[in-house]
Amino acid sequence: MKVKAVAKDVGVSPRKVRLVINRVRGKKVDEALTMLNFLTTPSAKAVAKVIKSASANAENNLQMSPADLRIAAIFAGEARTLKRFRPKSRGRISPILKRASHITVLVEEG
Repeated sequence: MKVKAVAKDVGVSPRKVRLVINRVRGKKVDEALTMLNFLTTPSAKAVAKVIKSASANAENNLQMSPADLRIAAIFAGEARTLKRFRPKSRGRISPILKRASHITVLVEEG
């Protein structure tokens, strides 16, 4: 049985989160958390937090053993985009798009 955890509106763009997610896809939860611990990007912290949450959901709600869990699926989707503007020369403006992401993790025994 798959157990799910979602982090919404994480303040990192989905493109940057996917770089981290691709490293841990299909790995055991313990191994993935160890890998994420040594990555220096802010998105690694957010991904690790969601993986820990999914592991805790499996352990507390369905009495699964945390040592046997592996990441069945993990993905990052787009969240809301904050639109800001930067003034430019000659009275013009240029947009600044501050992107955010939703991170979803599914873990299962196996």
